[in-house]
Amino acid sequence: MHSAIWTAVSLLLIVEGLGPMLLPKVWKRGLLTLISSPEKLLRRFGGAFVVAGVVIFYMIYK
Repeated sequence: MHSAIWTAVSLLLIVEGLGPMLLPKVWKRGLLTLISSPEKLLRRFGGAFVVAGVVIFYMIYK
């Protein structure tokens, strides 16, 4: 189980690092847009990501 967690963390870091590495100007523009978004919208996106993650996790370990 520990190796699965570390695999997930490493994949997350790889995917999250691709944006700033390959397209730093686009990434910065997107980040500025994200910062200026209302908190209510950010909460909805965060909730959607959590639900999607739980569904994927359930499908993998079903």
